Amino acid sequence: MGKNLSVAVLLDFYGDMLTEKQRDVIDLYYNQDLSLSEIAEHQGITRQGVRDSIKRGEVFLFELEDKLKMFDSYIDTQKTIQSIKYVIERIEKENKAHHYSNAISDNIDQINRIIDSYVKETS
Repeated sequence: MGKNLSVAVLLDFYGDMLTEKQRDVIDLYYNQDLSLSEIAEHQGITRQGVRDSIKRGEVFLFELEDKLKMFDSYIDTQKTIQSIKYVIERIEKENKAHHYSNAISDNIDQINRIIDSYVKETS
């Protein structure tokens, strides 16, 4: 069974929607890098039971993402933030190159604080 590492990311977004057993098994497999046999021993179930639980959980995680698009939205937001930061850097360079305006500099600082606060809240 090959590992699809995007499952580990989706687990961060939707893990609470899984059963506790599925969440634990998927976490052990993807994040703790345990083998199916090690997880089976740890959980007191068969290796096949572990595999089935992982597969059901994976399907559920991908279905959630397909419907809710939380991860896609997160990625889009990160790209938007990077674009805004790039534009801010360009404005700052232009501001310094021409005639330095404290008002523009203050607004740039405020925008950066807003972005940093947003990133911190959503992480």
